[in-house]
Amino acid sequence: MLYLSPPDPKSLDWRWPNFTPVELACRCRGRHCGGEYWHDPAFLNALQKLRDQIGRLVITSGHRCAGWNASVGGAPASRHLNIAVDVSLMELDRFAVLAAAEQLGFTGIGLARTFIHLDRRVSPARWYYQRSKSSWQT
Repeated sequence: MLYLSPPDPKSLDWRWPNFTPVELACRCRGRHCGGEYWHDPAFLNALQKLRDQIGRLVITSGHRCAGWNASVGGAPASRHLNIAVDVSLMELDRFAVLAAAEQLGFTGIGLARTFIHLDRRVSPARWYYQRSKSSWQT
């Protein structure tokens, strides 16, 4: 469900202790929207389980409004236009994050040098961002 600004967590029966609507909302800071937020409990359940398994997760990008997605060079059909996250890999074992994400049902997985993109699309997809493949080879 799309909200035009981050809702009060109490209004959503918020049960994800390590994340907030603001953290997952569009970060255009009013340039294109009022902080759009896409609420998907199944996605949030998987994200919380990932956090429980891995430890601290830093979300560098969540939902994006269309204007912000275009401004940051996002794909025209980016899953960020609904709900997806980019998780910083700084100080994390990238392979542990990848294995846990796969086990938890994340089906859209983008592998970058400094982050991992996660979404739950219907048709699984995996890709490497520019100049990142070598950092994912063992």
